[in-house]
Formats: sequence, C-alpha cells, structure tokens
Amino acid sequence: MDPRTRRQVLRYGAPAAFLAAVTIAVLLVKAGLSGGDGGSPVGALPTTAPTTTAATTTTKLVLTGTATDTTASEGQYYVIKSGDTLGSVAAKYNTTVEKVMALNPGVDPTSLHIGQRIRVG
Repeated sequence: MDPRTRRQVLRYGAPAAFLAAVTIAVLLVKAGLSGGDGGSPVGALPTTAPTTTAATTTTKLVLTGTATDTTASEGQYYVIKSGDTLGSVAAKYNTTVEKVMALNPGVDPTSLHIGQRIRVG
C-alpha cells in the first residue's frame, strides 16, 4: 500500500473505528442497566398509583392474587395478583408475614411481581 494512502486511511479510519467502539460500549452498558431481569412478562406490568406530596413523590404498588393449592408434600402456593401484599396473603392463610418470608427466602417483600408464585404453607 502506498504510504500516502495508508496515512489517509489511518487519519480517517482510526477515529471512525474509535467512535464505533465507544458507541457499541455505550449501547451495551445502557442495555445492561435498563433491566432484562425477566421479572414481569410484557403486558403484565404491575398497577401503580402515584401519590404526590409537597416534598416528595412516591409510588404505591398494589398487588392482588388467587390461591393455588398443591399436594401436602409440596405445600400450598399462592400466585400474586394486583393489590396483594405479603400481609394480605398471610392473612388469607391465617399465618404471619414472618412465616411466609421463612418459606420464601429469596422473595423481596417490597418488589412482588404479578404472577409470582410464593409458598404459603
């Protein structure tokens, strides 16, 4: 390759390659930060009711559910629906939130998802 042509390629090609690499890196980081945890399927997003005060804005997550019984050896399970909380689920099964939490050690009580299956007995 002619040295003059090589300098022109490096002069314009190197910055273009650098910008392409940075753009790809930014897109990958953005995709990683935006989620992809698979918590809720598309169309099954939780219903939220925003509450605004003078100083702050908070969002109240309301979850409801239906009961699903299984065999005694497997225990009882409950599928979270819009409006449900661990307290309301525990009350339906005459138990405490602490017992429900002990049966579901991986469940975060502040981020229940509609359709999530938790053990209640």
